[in-house]
Amino acid sequence: MNSSQLITNAEALRLFFTDDVYLAGELTTMENQAPEATIADKPKMEVPKLEEPAPGDKEVFDFKYLGKNEKKILILVNDAKHPVSTPQGTELLRKLVLSINLKNADFALLNYSAYATAKFEHLNAFFSCRFLLSFGVSSNELGLGEHLLHQLHPLQNIQMIFTHNLHALDADINAKKTLWGTLKNLNI
Repeated sequence: MNSSQLITNAEALRLFFTDDVYLAGELTTMENQAPEATIADKPKMEVPKLEEPAPGDKEVFDFKYLGKNEKKILILVNDAKHPVSTPQGTELLRKLVLSINLKNADFALLNYSAYATAKFEHLNAFFSCRFLLSFGVSSNELGLGEHLLHQLHPLQNIQMIFTHNLHALDADINAKKTLWGTLKNLNI
């Protein structure tokens, strides 16, 4: 009985190798190699560069926000000079939130100006939104295409409203009326 485990039968080898096998370059063994040849003597192969993923594809954000997000409601503001908005804008937001019966624990309030490259998929992955109310952050900036202002836009199971920046909205009576008409019909 042969104790060698070397199989040379082509039919038997076909059972083990089901994919095509290709031999690249010259096959050499240690026996055929000259003793003075080293790895340094071998020609260097160029390794092709892998393409870097496009920026933003795998970007991960650690959002800093106010509130507890218990009802999965995300409120975006966009003010690079203030934590939320001007005093007038902040007061308007406070009135709007109270008018739709939300408490601070119900929502997450995020100043988008610190995360201007974040898209909706980043926000939704982090906050698990059921509702998005966006003040001064357009649907285009979030990668969602064009949406009308002050109107309810459903996307999958998420309701969204896009409107002006809080400070600008406070001064625009018609926009406030239109937004209020949309907000009072919400079921959140």
